[in-house]
Amino acid sequence: MGIERVGIVGGGQMGGGIAEVCIKAGVDVIVREVSDELVDRARSAIEASLAKAVERGKLTPEARDEALGRLRLTTDLEDFADRQLVVEAIVEDEDAKRQVFAELDRTVADPDAILATNTSSLPVTRIATATERPDHVVGMHFFNPAQIMPLVEVVSTVVSAPEVVDRAAAFAAETLGKTVVRAKDRAGFIVNKLLCPYLFEAIRMYEEGFASREDIDAAMVNGAGYPMGPLTLADLIGNDTLLAVADAFFEEYRDPRYAAPPLLRRMVEAGLLGRKTGRGFYDYD
Repeated sequence: MGIERVGIVGGGQMGGGIAEVCIKAGVDVIVREVSDELVDRARSAIEASLAKAVERGKLTPEARDEALGRLRLTTDLEDFADRQLVVEAIVEDEDAKRQVFAELDRTVADPDAILATNTSSLPVTRIATATERPDHVVGMHFFNPAQIMPLVEVVSTVVSAPEVVDRAAAFAAETLGKTVVRAKDRAGFIVNKLLCPYLFEAIRMYEEGFASREDIDAAMVNGAGYPMGPLTLADLIGNDTLLAVADAFFEEYRDPRYAAPPLLRRMVEAGLLGRKTGRGFYDYD
């Protein structure tokens, strides 16, 4: 059964990017935000991103207009009643996600609909148990920015129905044109379980005065061939998101490699979240 109607909970950086990918692929999309102000902000961000794609020759003006015609934004989750797939892309907070999934369980009418979370670190199983249909809950972890990054991790829990996982993977691969990898429900899945200890070690290295932030980043770009250094990447991800990931990892694995460096925690407490706030390991003003 093809997926033609998608709902996205959260219109921020990740949710807006996922919405853009879907509408460009010909899918009808509803994005839900919690206020009219955030609805306007999400719409403006998606329109600006599509305008850049037109400027760069990646999209024709006609294709942009058609894509925007497939986009609706709302503050009412009841509008998701007819959705075949809903992707939750809100803050990395388990209680908040469970509340959303409980509401989706009551709202989405189709018993075959897939409820997916874009979590990068939280156990999908615990989110799924907020519903009466945990067999239809999966992880669909897009990467930032979703309209550019090719990868989606499709995550199955111990109770996910295999055919549901297959449908989610087929939609990401065949409809959205993404590269799909599959992972079991373990904190961090594939990418972040490998990536985050590297980022944490770079933060510890900077915190200990081992090297400057510029030299740490330059070393990994020019010596290891990474497209950006670890501290620049931390600012792009968001240091608050990275801290939430660290705490989720440490709760699951109890391994010092996954513990949040004290500097990261202090920066988040001070509001130095990275690009989203204009200042993190670097100043973006």
